[in-house]
Amino acid sequence: MSITTRKGDQGQTDLLFGCRLAKSHPRVHALGAVDELNAALGPLRVAASSAEAKQIVPQAQRWLITLMGELATPPGNEKRHADTLSERITGQNVSWLDEWVARLEAEGALKIQGWALPGEAGVMSGAYADLARVACRRAERAVIDLQGTPDEVPNVEVVRFLNRFSDVLWLLARREEQAPEKADR
Repeated sequence: MSITTRKGDQGQTDLLFGCRLAKSHPRVHALGAVDELNAALGPLRVAASSAEAKQIVPQAQRWLITLMGELATPPGNEKRHADTLSERITGQNVSWLDEWVARLEAEGALKIQGWALPGEAGVMSGAYADLARVACRRAERAVIDLQGTPDEVPNVEVVRFLNRFSDVLWLLARREEQAPEKADR
């Protein structure tokens, strides 16, 4: 089977359960923004020097695939999604991120007051974390844009998850920028 199906040549793409939408549809934009976030995490996953990033990023990537499944579920098919793909973003995922925020702040990742200048420390993994952070904020905005529309994502934990994950990524960027001897502990 080829990756090239030619089904998208007319400007539409598939969601789950046989639904097709225009590639310009806001739900497809949200799905694409989460996909971009997951791809942006790849360089951070490879370059990370801190034990924290090495633990957080792979788990978050797996959860983002779950989140994309929720976004790819057409409105009205949530039960079908739950019956066939039981995983979804929950408050437990958000709590896990909250625990990482508390831990990273306690370990000194929040030393900077005000705006950080991405890349200033000359640490590639920190710059990658900042790129992933802005991709996360874009994904969060795209999901929020669906609110109040027929395409609203019914799972309120999705926005909470993306919001919290962007905080974690900001802290990971600062953590990665710390001296290598601190990042290795």
